[in-house]
Amino acid sequence: MGNLKVKLNYYKKIIVMIANSQPSRLQQWAKTFKLGTLLYRTYYRPKGFLQKCQRRGFINMAIDRWSCQRMEAAAYRLPPVNFDDSDETFNIYFLSGRKFWYQTCFCAYSLVQLGIQIRPIVYDDGSLTQKYANEIRRVFPNVKIVSSLEIGELLDQYLPVSQFPYLRERRSNYPNLRKLTDIHLGSGGWKLVLDSDMLFFHPPTFILNWLRSPQQPCYMVDTETSYGYSDALMSSLAQAQLPDRLNVGICGLNSHEIDWEKLEFWCKTLIEQEGTHYYQEQALIAMLLADQSCAIAPAEDYIVMPDRNEVIQPQAVLHHYVSDAKTWYFRYGWKHII
Repeated sequence: MGNLKVKLNYYKKIIVMIANSQPSRLQQWAKTFKLGTLLYRTYYRPKGFLQKCQRRGFINMAIDRWSCQRMEAAAYRLPPVNFDDSDETFNIYFLSGRKFWYQTCFCAYSLVQLGIQIRPIVYDDGSLTQKYANEIRRVFPNVKIVSSLEIGELLDQYLPVSQFPYLRERRSNYPNLRKLTDIHLGSGGWKLVLDSDMLFFHPPTFILNWLRSPQQPCYMVDTETSYGYSDALMSSLAQAQLPDRLNVGICGLNSHEIDWEKLEFWCKTLIEQEGTHYYQEQALIAMLLADQSCAIAPAEDYIVMPDRNEVIQPQAVLHHYVSDAKTWYFRYGWKHII
């Protein structure tokens, strides 16, 4: 493992040196060969894996992997949902694909089990093959799946590369941004976007009230403020005070009100001054909502990163299984829905 760390650091130094070189030819070469993506795949991803191995241990990671596979296998056995032609059927938006289709199903299914009529609107993250799309349709016969082909047409129409090079580049190499670009492009009105790695256990009064009459953006509360960029830079760009501890696991926005040119400028400036970051999507939404009046999900009922005891015996309305909470999600959480 020590030799692997040395090699990773060596590759990192070479790639960073080329990517940060001043001559324009080298910078163009770096972009052409996507050195940012290469750096992630050859350094940051292996580094993250090594850190996780040291923190969790190989045995625990093997158990987690097995538990994850059991959850996916269980999704194939979910019975189809019977929908009534109710006056109160809510559209709920998801970004999903090969790695997340079964989590999307469980999240939406947990809402249906509480007697809530929903229509999942699922946007293909680029990996939702026909096999997994068919499984989602089997469980939710009223689902709408927006294909990557449809999304590509919207991107070219409303977010062309010539006008929005930074947003398009980040969207290509940073899939989280697709929850913002793909779902809100070329349409209007309020949309509630949910992360797939969440489960509902009690009627979500806060969400239902928002869906019935959305008047302002909504979000949930994180365990800590995680935007990836300095508060000074973000505040200066937004020209307003940022919301504290915003988490986009639950995110309600009005598509009409999104200023894509402003987002392009923010994205460009953040990258040029402080680089790219895993939480960039969350940072951009925090900047969009700076100084806005928002509906905020009660943190005690809508929990980000629940602990083991809470997952085994859920007391909250919703769990968002981020970071180390995924262990409890795969081992215990989904079984409550079955």
